[in-house]
Amino acid sequence: MTYRISKNNKTLKGKIIIPQSKSESNRVLLIKALSANPVKINNLSDSDDTIILHKALKKISDNKNCKNALTVDAGAAGTAMRFLTAFLSIKEGKYLLTGSEQMKKRPIGVLVDALNTLGANIEYAGKKGFPPLKITGSVFKKSEIIINGNISSQYISALLMIAPILKNGLEISIKGELVSKPYVEMTLKIMKHFGIKYSWKENKIEIKNQEYKSSEFDIGGDWSGVSYWYEMAAFSDEVDLTIEGLLNNNLQGDSVVSKIFEKFGVKTKWLDENAIHLLKEKPKINEFEYDFIGCPDIAQTLAVTCAGLNIKATLKGLSNLNIKETRRLDALHTELKKFEYKTKPVRRSALSVQRKSEQFTNSQIHNFTISTYNDHRMAMSFAPLAILLGEIKIENPDVVTKSYPNFWNDLKSVGFKIEEI
Repeated sequence: MTYRISKNNKTLKGKIIIPQSKSESNRVLLIKALSANPVKINNLSDSDDTIILHKALKKISDNKNCKNALTVDAGAAGTAMRFLTAFLSIKEGKYLLTGSEQMKKRPIGVLVDALNTLGANIEYAGKKGFPPLKITGSVFKKSEIIINGNISSQYISALLMIAPILKNGLEISIKGELVSKPYVEMTLKIMKHFGIKYSWKENKIEIKNQEYKSSEFDIGGDWSGVSYWYEMAAFSDEVDLTIEGLLNNNLQGDSVVSKIFEKFGVKTKWLDENAIHLLKEKPKINEFEYDFIGCPDIAQTLAVTCAGLNIKATLKGLSNLNIKETRRLDALHTELKKFEYKTKPVRRSALSVQRKSEQFTNSQIHNFTISTYNDHRMAMSFAPLAILLGEIKIENPDVVTKSYPNFWNDLKSVGFKIEEI
């Protein structure tokens, strides 16, 4: 299926409710599964990733037969696959943890090696270093691990959340620079909310054996989802947009998007603790450079924003972007090239973006079709270009349900026309 996205003006007006954070939701779901005490979750995300994890944890909880291996399917949910790998490694029983064909191509060897070093019993059911995994729940004998910081922060978060349950606790030494640090900080802050004490000095995080306390948790709106609305605002001449469902005091590193887009002329005003209002001012930028090491999920948004506005850009801190839903650096290069936007890698962890000065012809515009590579962020970061080009085609548009199920309906509510072709 392909959508034709079109807009006949550069005005962005209306009110939308942003979906809840799947990052927060998935962490609290795992903590609830690990806790011996009641945990109440308010405003759980309705994203595919959260639904998959929720169903998997319920299936594991309901399983009464520890003799036969239970098959647990993480689908295309990377967070679920990583969190479940750690969770099942300490859960009594035998399990086959699998996922979609796409998931079977995403590496998980670093996390498996770390868990096995601690005393887990995890084997590969297919290609070494990749799912599916055969897991037998174990009691860990060791309590210290060294892990590289330049891999997915989800590996570290998965280890941290099971740490209080381990008899001897856990001490993690992070080697090198930690990518996506705000996500690790989010994990620890949520754990602290449930009574967990920890120590983080320099590159070492230590958590002793302790109990998750009973508590209630309110999930905040997803700031990575908000980033696409900032992109739309940057492409528009007139903006009067209210976004509800956010928390002013939030745990998400992607909330930095509000400050980043000030340079692009997008002004943010908090209406109350749960809503913001976007307005448009004159842009203050001719060239853009930013290190996304702490917020890689908004890198695609900014890459397409800069390309669309013909702003020379250097995006740094992207070392783990090619182990996401797709090889995102490669995907950005391939899709932006269709528009004659120039991109080139700068080492393995950065990308430069610039567009040719020639204007597009109508025949070119009608031929622009974006491949999404089963990556929700590719679909949502390219769709706003319809404001500049008049229209754009997006293949496999349903992929947005991974994090933002109502994305296309929200676009319609502010004047976009969406047709299935």
